[in-house]
Amino acid sequence: MTELSSYHRATADAYDAVAVLYAELPRNDLNDLPLDRAVLAAFAETVRAAGSGPVAELGCGPGPVTAHLRDLGLDVFGVDLSPVMIDLAREAYPDLRFEVGSMDALDLDDGRLQGIVSWYSVIHIPPQDVPPYFAEFRRVLAPDGTLLLAFFESEGGPTTAFDHKVTTAYRWSIDELAQLAGEAGFIEVGRMLREPCEGERFRRGHLLMRLRK
Repeated sequence: MTELSSYHRATADAYDAVAVLYAELPRNDLNDLPLDRAVLAAFAETVRAAGSGPVAELGCGPGPVTAHLRDLGLDVFGVDLSPVMIDLAREAYPDLRFEVGSMDALDLDDGRLQGIVSWYSVIHIPPQDVPPYFAEFRRVLAPDGTLLLAFFESEGGPTTAFDHKVTTAYRWSIDELAQLAGEAGFIEVGRMLREPCEGERFRRGHLLMRLRK
């Protein structure tokens, strides 16, 4: 892994500090979120239809979504900035591969992946810095690769910073994030918005996209 910038180091350190508590949160959250499961299932079906190549969950934390993707039949591994999170993921899911790394500088060959899931991980990227991340996603995806983004949605307003419990995060307009991904070469396949469940503060956005041929 290359040397981290001050922004990356601050994010990694923030998650290292709370990793154990974070990992102790219920790991069956998806069991109570049928719409989220449906989006992940649609992603998995799209990947399998294109040939079932390897998939990366970028910003995997302690690994429960990576494991869910495995259970959906995908050849998946996880990447996260936080070494402590990666240690916890390896402990919880010893049959899966987890690596320390940054989403904007992946140690992968061009076109290596069939799919990428960014499940609430682009939320910490300052808005002006998002385009290089999407360019990296494009680089490592196969020509027919699929991208799934999950994020906090701004309910039609502008991109806004908020007091995330770990470190600064941003709520995105789903249209604005889709436009940025489009400028990076992605075509929207579908989107899903859902209202906050009990204990959640914000509406959730999901974008399913594929590379433009």
